Amino acid sequence: MYLHLKIFKRKFKSKSMKFKLGVLLTIKIIVCLFFISSTLKIQAQDKPNVVYILVDDLGYGDVGCYGATKVKTPNIDKLASEGKMFTDAHSASAVCTPSRYALLTGQYPVRGNNGKGVWGPAPVSSELLINPEQFTLADVFKNSGYTTAALGKWHLGFGEGENTWDKPLRPGPNDLGFDYYYGVPVVNSAPPYVYVENDRVVGEDPNDPLVYVGRGKEKEVTPITPIPPAASQRTANMFKGAVKAHKLYNDYTVGTVLAGKAVDWITEKTTNEKQNPFFLYLATTHIHHPFTPGKNLQGKSDAELYGDFIQELDWMVGQVISTLEKQGVDDNTLVILTSDNGAMLNLGGRNAVKAGHKINGDLLGFKFGVWEGGHRVPFIAKWPGKIEAGTVSDQLICNVDMLATFMEVTGQDPNSLKNTDSKNILPALLGNPEIPVRNELLLAASKPTHLSLRKGKWMYIPAKGSGGFNGSKPQHHAWGGAPAVAFVGGINSDIENGQIKEDAPSAQLYNLEVDKYQTTNVYNQYPEVVKEMGAALETYGSQE
Repeated sequence: MYLHLKIFKRKFKSKSMKFKLGVLLTIKIIVCLFFISSTLKIQAQDKPNVVYILVDDLGYGDVGCYGATKVKTPNIDKLASEGKMFTDAHSASAVCTPSRYALLTGQYPVRGNNGKGVWGPAPVSSELLINPEQFTLADVFKNSGYTTAALGKWHLGFGEGENTWDKPLRPGPNDLGFDYYYGVPVVNSAPPYVYVENDRVVGEDPNDPLVYVGRGKEKEVTPITPIPPAASQRTANMFKGAVKAHKLYNDYTVGTVLAGKAVDWITEKTTNEKQNPFFLYLATTHIHHPFTPGKNLQGKSDAELYGDFIQELDWMVGQVISTLEKQGVDDNTLVILTSDNGAMLNLGGRNAVKAGHKINGDLLGFKFGVWEGGHRVPFIAKWPGKIEAGTVSDQLICNVDMLATFMEVTGQDPNSLKNTDSKNILPALLGNPEIPVRNELLLAASKPTHLSLRKGKWMYIPAKGSGGFNGSKPQHHAWGGAPAVAFVGGINSDIENGQIKEDAPSAQLYNLEVDKYQTTNVYNQYPEVVKEMGAALETYGSQE
């Protein structure tokens, strides 16, 4: 262009010619800018959009494509038929908060909290559990020019030190690589029962602030949506004030609100002139208790309120997928749907089981425990033209692997990561590699005593029981362990009449290649394997 301009200047000297020259120059600049803009846009569009849907407490048997018959999940099943299902996918922990820590940091939760580990759900007053200086899943995308958002359940704390909720909620999601956050700050079963947008309570009023008063002050707190006992337990509110903000939060419309936010955000990002690729982390409150599906969905499943809530989740997934299609970006979008841990046998879960629904399929155990039902989860990935439709993989993978995998997806080098437990599982997504993408996996229960190791076909648990819940009475909210196994008719060689046998081995070893459902503890039969697994587990550090 500059060479042409020089020729024009030499050739034409008159004012009229200079005017024509200016017009031609302007046209050339416009054309050039348009070409550069189009080239950048094409390059940006070459990178896939990524939608990661993290469901709360979705069990291995909770959706149709994984065997459910008492609930209907056509949108999730369609996602599986157009993509790939994994049968040996896991959350790094059987507990929500540490599982999310693993996902966002690419580190086992045992590494968190300055090496003390992140073990249980973050309390209402928790500070942010991820150091803002730490490299996160969202940073992977930010480094590659993506627009990022986190919508839904957070449950990783806010601020530094005790969070008293009387100031902007920083540091938080916006300090970990997310351009935008909107959602439920803790969980749908714990206060505050409000929405947070970025670092502010939605509907906040300086004249009526949100005030944390703690437990045992029911007369002072702001009223919340009434729910029936059948919806399962919900912690009483611990906040007063913020009446308007509380009114905006209704348990029966959370699914609609979050689905609407996802639809609006995707629509906005795909109608902008500057269409950067986007990463959406949609962490649903479904299907965590309380089970509060919208009025139009109640009674629609054959698995009580628990099943109705699953079917509302399926509707939410359908809203996201149909928006991608409507906006014309579905062909260049990687969609992953999975769960933060296995299903929980609370009142809603027990009612579903009584109705014939197998919340964790035939797997042993439940949320919070280290048996397979606590952490083996549905994992479905769809990427048109990249992932072969209708395929199934038995590769061992984990949510901690998303950091390295998305490095590869966005054209970055996962080998450049330091201090990470994340493995690049893209080969397993795109094909069926002969060599396992991962051979060893550290798995956590809620109790440090049950930090366990999966190595190839072997699963080693260095203690008796599941290391999770142990409720067994009708009034108990948190059922687990041997009593829960007995309730669902499960079989395990260490269990008799809903109790761990007195003469059961001191630890557990299972050959998952032949005994996926952990019916037989072979600890005494393979002492050399036990010794090898115990030594390998010790390399991750002693946990008190």
